[in-house]
Amino acid sequence: MEIHPIAIISAGIILFGLVSKRLEGTILTAPMVFTLFGLVIGGAVFGLADLDYGHGFLHGLAELTLILVLFSDAVRIDLKQLKREHNLPLRLLGVGMPLTILAGTAFALLLPMGLGLWEAALLAAILAPTDAALGQSVVSSPEVPARIRQTLNVESGLNDGIALPVVLILASLAGAQTESAGSENWLLFGAKQVILGPIAGITIGLLGARLIDFATKKDWMNEGFKKLAILSLALLAFSGAEIIGGNGFISAFVAGGVFGNTVREQCHSVFQFAEIEGELLVLLTFLMFGAAMLPLSFEVITGTTVLYAVLSLTLIRMVPVALSLLGSGLRLPSIGFLGWFGPRGLASILFALFVLEGADIPAADQILAVTVITVGLSILLHGVTAAPAARWYGAMVSRMGECEEISPVTELPTRKGFVEPSRKQRATEPAAE
Repeated sequence: MEIHPIAIISAGIILFGLVSKRLEGTILTAPMVFTLFGLVIGGAVFGLADLDYGHGFLHGLAELTLILVLFSDAVRIDLKQLKREHNLPLRLLGVGMPLTILAGTAFALLLPMGLGLWEAALLAAILAPTDAALGQSVVSSPEVPARIRQTLNVESGLNDGIALPVVLILASLAGAQTESAGSENWLLFGAKQVILGPIAGITIGLLGARLIDFATKKDWMNEGFKKLAILSLALLAFSGAEIIGGNGFISAFVAGGVFGNTVREQCHSVFQFAEIEGELLVLLTFLMFGAAMLPLSFEVITGTTVLYAVLSLTLIRMVPVALSLLGSGLRLPSIGFLGWFGPRGLASILFALFVLEGADIPAADQILAVTVITVGLSILLHGVTAAPAARWYGAMVSRMGECEEISPVTELPTRKGFVEPSRKQRATEPAAE
């Protein structure tokens, strides 16, 4: 990358930072602003930054971001607390997400999009993971009951890593249709990816956790290098899996889960990274999305692709969510709230980039275009509605009285740390003795 685009991007980050607190709780979210910023400085408008789709910097940034986000998202989730208290996200992950992929596949086949079965299923799987960062006001608002916001937080933290093996297998099946090497070789490749990746992640995550915990208890590590060592585990898990033929992204996700649930007390450094350096990487990815990927959709946008994108954000998401929550005791507004706030963002962007680049899929351009259009609409629609909907829903729940929505749960950190209690909550809390 040339120097002047770096200067422009850096200035943009500084300018947004100057008003970032004023924009909290408004309809302008950071992903919206940085996507628009990327579009404006990219070749589609002013051409101030040479950030085309095939640019090596874009792919390097995307790869690093996905590795660290998968690792840090997995670290955030305490599996013991999840099994004990968080039954709602387990419903969304275990029932809602498979139904979402099935529904997305069905609509992709019914609409005249020119996709085969495996290509339709691949598109649905790429668009299945949610990204709570696009509706940060929802998962960070103290007005929204902890059980509801934590449902969206945990779902977003786990579904990208869970969806990734499905995406890889479907990509292998879609690619096997045209590869002269035969479907057996492609399926063997996919199997190695999803088997060896977790093996590498478990090994590196467990060994790294034990070593760092031992060195910390012996007081051999300072805080700075503890943070570097933990984040280096993510990169080691990725590269180690790739060396033995596994998938590095799956390995990074598994390593994060193993590390976080082996030495929970050592995870503070990862949470700090997710709040600062991780946030920077995510925002840069949205900037690159606006500059290099969003303009691609302008060339191929059709009524059919827009219709599928709208369906993906509504029926394809909301009906499976409603079915997965049957018998949960939640009231209809809560089910609608959880169904609507399933924004598509970072994971879908990065899955599309890497999976479609690595496999020879005939409809790759079509799948990428639909993904970009869906994510673009989600950035806008979920960003605009997040803060007003959080306030509206919080007020509604406060009038419900005793209900399932306000059942107490342990707070797990979001990408921006733990949620601070509202003034009203602080006023009603008993004073510490």
